[in-house]
Amino acid sequence: MARFLDALGLPPGVRRSGDLAETPRRVAEAWLEDLVDGYGRDPAEILAEGLPSTGRDLVAVTGIDYHSVCPHHLLPSRGVAHVAYVPGAKVVGFGQLVKLVDALAHRLVLEEDLARDVADALVRHLGARGAACVLEAEQLCMTVRGEKRPRARAHAEAWSGVLAKDGPARRRFQELVARERPGRWRGRGPGPGPASKRRP
Repeated sequence: MARFLDALGLPPGVRRSGDLAETPRRVAEAWLEDLVDGYGRDPAEILAEGLPSTGRDLVAVTGIDYHSVCPHHLLPSRGVAHVAYVPGAKVVGFGQLVKLVDALAHRLVLEEDLARDVADALVRHLGARGAACVLEAEQLCMTVRGEKRPRARAHAEAWSGVLAKDGPARRRFQELVARERPGRWRGRGPGPGPASKRRP
């Protein structure tokens, strides 16, 4: 980071942009502890503490705020994730779904890959009969550079197993996502949406 600042003509200690002496350390800590700390989290471990369940009802958590980093320009994005699954032999607490999103989002990852990674992890590590992840994100790659469209939002979806086919469970999840969306990007949203468990 010190060499990066030097390449910009802003060596540590320059005063016109403030004292940068501690900036390389602060930036390195921000990256390691917040932006890409997901590499140190194992989705399999997050989902390992599942509870036995005979239920076959849709489980969904909507309105999960998250942040990530684009691998193309190393610029952050922030968004909302909506996650659902149809249990196999076990379920996990709603908090584990939030942790799963963070573990996979706090990496250098494209939104479309992130959606797929979340859905696949629920099938692979939790044994879900079906899983889905719908993302809506503001990407600085698109809002502060390039096309510079501050209102543009990226959308990505991934569907696996029984949720990959149209049916009551999938339609119910889509209804929950649609209910969460009004006002979310217009400044009227009430905050994170409800954690929901519904019959398909």
